[in-house]
Amino acid sequence: MPSPPVADVQPTPFDSGEQWRRVRGFLNDQRHALTGRLLAEHTPKSLIPGTPLLARRHWIPEQPVPLEHVRLNWKPDAPAAPLNGSEPELDHIRPHREDGSVYRSYADAVRELAKPRLFENRSCYRLLDVEASATGPTLTFGRGQYFDVINICEAAAHEYAAAVLASSDKPVAPSATPFRASIADPTDLTRRPVMAATSTLTIRNDLASGEAEFVLHWRDPEKVASGGGLYQVMPVGMFQASHDAPWNEGNDFDLWRAILRELSEELLGDTEDYGSDRAPIDYAAWPPSKALTAAREDGRLRVFWLGLGMDPLTFVTDMLTVAVFDADLFDETFQRIVSTNDEGHRVGQEDATGRSTGIPFTAEQVDRLTGTEPMQPAGAALLRLAWQHRKALLGGIQK
Repeated sequence: MPSPPVADVQPTPFDSGEQWRRVRGFLNDQRHALTGRLLAEHTPKSLIPGTPLLARRHWIPEQPVPLEHVRLNWKPDAPAAPLNGSEPELDHIRPHREDGSVYRSYADAVRELAKPRLFENRSCYRLLDVEASATGPTLTFGRGQYFDVINICEAAAHEYAAAVLASSDKPVAPSATPFRASIADPTDLTRRPVMAATSTLTIRNDLASGEAEFVLHWRDPEKVASGGGLYQVMPVGMFQASHDAPWNEGNDFDLWRAILRELSEELLGDTEDYGSDRAPIDYAAWPPSKALTAAREDGRLRVFWLGLGMDPLTFVTDMLTVAVFDADLFDETFQRIVSTNDEGHRVGQEDATGRSTGIPFTAEQVDRLTGTEPMQPAGAALLRLAWQHRKALLGGIQK
């Protein structure tokens, strides 16, 4: 006797929310493993060689580019991208509210069901184009919002995590991830709004001893909405103005100024409140900016552009930079370096004095972090590229 047809039963709001939380928790716990599985099942052709990061060929220069040679263009009236995270291809991962309605966006679901400590829809600079040249790239930006990252990037990762849970040990079929399929080529900057972060590898370079070390961060999933549970270089931050007040849009549209603020916030634990809701930041008078800009001019601090790329799981975009501090300047600048900040905690090694230091910039540590540890793809790629170019970055140090 044939079985009766099964009714199409909608999940209850409780079941829907709990299932969404389960997948979100799985995503945060398994980001590194999920990235590895995704790359094993569908190896993209656009990976930076030797790294887990997606990039178009002209996004990665052959040699490090001094940051002052990177040019920025502003295009405030750029048209909206076709995708915005509200597409019906995401209906299968949208949970229900208690009243039975469906969350309109992934960001709405995160805010109500799993809100991290830092979660604000700030204005960002939207990456529109990357043009390479012999002297350095030209980057074109327009206006965007941080929640574009959540509604597209985190939603795409959640979709893949849900498909992995449903497929068990079987490969994930493209039909199980219709939203990822709709994005097609994630490196197509016209297809979706792309917000970029500045990821900076901060190196303490001891010319006397011939040794160098770098600062490493662990991103706490309870505090951050993206990249939680992974190691990362530091500092990292979205390329955005210091406040949404209109006078900051032009004043903060500068990669060096963005890196300066992140160094202050993540390594020194300084406030993100610059008073720029009332007036633009006076970078010429702000002590950290004044001191470190002078150090760049006299050569004790060198900042380089190594390119940009995208996380294959989330499609989050990172601009890859390196800040090389002479040891005395690093020690002077970061006398009160913090061990914990608003996004996670700094990772160090105990030396003979019991002092927590940075991580030695050596082949062994680079291989360990990029090969076996759960590290964000952008950080892994940045470490690999920096090690490849260590002579140019460090002035001949090749420990």
